[in-house]
Amino acid sequence: MEFEIRTDLYKREKYLEKIRGFYHECEIIKVLTGVRRCGKSSIMNLIAGELKESGVKEENILYFNLDKKPFNKIETADALDEVIAKNGKAKGKKYLFIDEIQNVKGFEQVINAWREQGDYSIFITGSNSYLLSGDLVTKLTGRYIEFNILPLSFDEYCRVKEFFGKQVSSDRMAELRNYIYEGGFPYVLRLNSMNDKRRYVQSLIDEIYEKDIKKRIKIRNRAAFDSIMKYVVNNFGSTTSIQNIVDDFAKNGLPVKRETVTRYINALISAKILMPCDRFDMKSRKSLSGEKKFYLSDLSFYYALNTDNRINFGPVLENIIYIYAASLDYSISVGKIGKLECDFILRDNEMNYSYVQVAYTILESRETEDREYRALESIRGDNYPRYLLTTDTLLQKRNGIFHANLADFILNGRRF
Repeated sequence: MEFEIRTDLYKREKYLEKIRGFYHECEIIKVLTGVRRCGKSSIMNLIAGELKESGVKEENILYFNLDKKPFNKIETADALDEVIAKNGKAKGKKYLFIDEIQNVKGFEQVINAWREQGDYSIFITGSNSYLLSGDLVTKLTGRYIEFNILPLSFDEYCRVKEFFGKQVSSDRMAELRNYIYEGGFPYVLRLNSMNDKRRYVQSLIDEIYEKDIKKRIKIRNRAAFDSIMKYVVNNFGSTTSIQNIVDDFAKNGLPVKRETVTRYINALISAKILMPCDRFDMKSRKSLSGEKKFYLSDLSFYYALNTDNRINFGPVLENIIYIYAASLDYSISVGKIGKLECDFILRDNEMNYSYVQVAYTILESRETEDREYRALESIRGDNYPRYLLTTDTLLQKRNGIFHANLADFILNGRRF
């Protein structure tokens, strides 16, 4: 079947390099998940393009986008099986790409059957983690690997702007402010006015609700769902609990059941709007149940749901670091050290840790400086690196803690 390499796509190298080692693996299904419009389809197209450029014959690449013609009418497992069989006549290893596979009910058995053939390297995308809630998980444990794709991190945002021919300010802090307001959805960077950018994200929220939430769970009261979503989005980066939300709604005359709040928040997590961050007690070395923080997969969700354009730099800068660290495959938690809290404990795939504190500035006063350093200075017993990331350009040296300008740290591609 004919496959066209697109030349208008920015190569998101930090994701492609994670996947390349599995390009030719037939035993492992490659599952690309992420919030809608974050760029999963583009990455899959780039993968197919790299395979074609490396010498894989066009007839050995099977590429089906189930949201677009002529494949948008494929809704059953039998129809999907038939179109794969019809197009998979080539000899040798085939590379099967299926975009938006959750459109097909019962797709798991079809995909498993083709994986069992032994000569298919399979790549699939889905817009939410419901993709991994059925037989794909229960029957294929150890036979698939998930790659979570995020909207653009700040470094990608700047590079994609250049790729699209947009002007990138030499003032890195000015560009960071643009990123905060615009967010990291790739299509947003093609739009010129802030009004158009906000309208796009608002329509995206509606699309996520209709396609990824409403179809999966029963929502009897849309107003209650919207209120809970707005509450959690408005409190991103703050320590919260289900009971806190229930109590706050009750105080405002809006009684809501704990089970309902739990279900709606889980739906927002599954739709990849929210990213949960557990709190970790560094003394007991255990996760703390109940309270946690939620971050946004993209900051534009906050501004699309609010008319207030002021920046609360504390949670906003934390969110930027969360997205950047997640894009580099770090496991992320919040560190509790007695009465103190370290914004992030990061762990890489080789089990190395690092500690990160995020603040707008430490230059206001000695008291401010002491407060931001205190949590990092209280960490004892290991030699893992400690970072204080701020927007300051005058940098401090103190007790072996690495103080860096946040924008420079990200744009220079630094790892923790």
